[in-house]
Amino acid sequence: MNLNGKTAIITAGASGIGRVIAERYTELGASVCLCDVDDAALADVRKALPQAIAIKADVSNSKDVAALYVAFLARHSRLDIVVNNAGISGPTKAVETITDDEWDETMAVNVTGMFYMVRKAVPLFKQAGGGCIINLSSVAGRIGMPLRAPYSTSKYAVRGLTDVLAVELGEFNVRVNAILPGLVDGPRGQRVTREQAEARGMTFEEFRPFLLHNISMHTDIKMKEVADMAAFLASDLAPHVTGQSISVDGNFETYRGPKFV
Repeated sequence: MNLNGKTAIITAGASGIGRVIAERYTELGASVCLCDVDDAALADVRKALPQAIAIKADVSNSKDVAALYVAFLARHSRLDIVVNNAGISGPTKAVETITDDEWDETMAVNVTGMFYMVRKAVPLFKQAGGGCIINLSSVAGRIGMPLRAPYSTSKYAVRGLTDVLAVELGEFNVRVNAILPGLVDGPRGQRVTREQAEARGMTFEEFRPFLLHNISMHTDIKMKEVADMAAFLASDLAPHVTGQSISVDGNFETYRGPKFV
């Protein structure tokens, strides 16, 4: 598996899953352009991946997205891959306590930002004769997550956008898939787990076994596993894989009932 000669834009690529995908793509020979809103993370990734284009951009702002593509096209004449990774976790609280701003911000980043990215990418894909879009959804986009209404709803929307784009763009040789990570062993996954525990009056240590019990393999996943799936979907080993929502989660979807202790 390799990505030699391919170009990729990765949103929120300076830290977390996006950073690991950027590193994996670079290892496999791709030329990477990434954006992020975190100045410190951008400074760090520029040192780690000096050959990559790394600029500050907020995907929920269409002008920032336009600037991202200007920076990309200043160096590259062809776009092969877009990884829509940017997303925020949103609030962990009862639905009746969610504010307008919390709802709107989650949708703006997690859904509208992907639309802005795709709108700019599609003409380039058509010009190149094909391309690949990978959208980061979540297991929360396949099963409803209590206390996570904005996030879970947005991740269902990502799957819907993926399905529409796969049908609309298939004739142009553009493949579109969604990756649905489960409980990720990373800062955000741990923070959300802690918030869910606190909302139930439990400690992180008390709540975690209950959460892992509903995962068939009783484990969280590593960010590299998500990056490896993103690499496979972008590679020539997946020429006709499109319109799929692929979970990387140890089978979080299977309900196992309460854990009795």
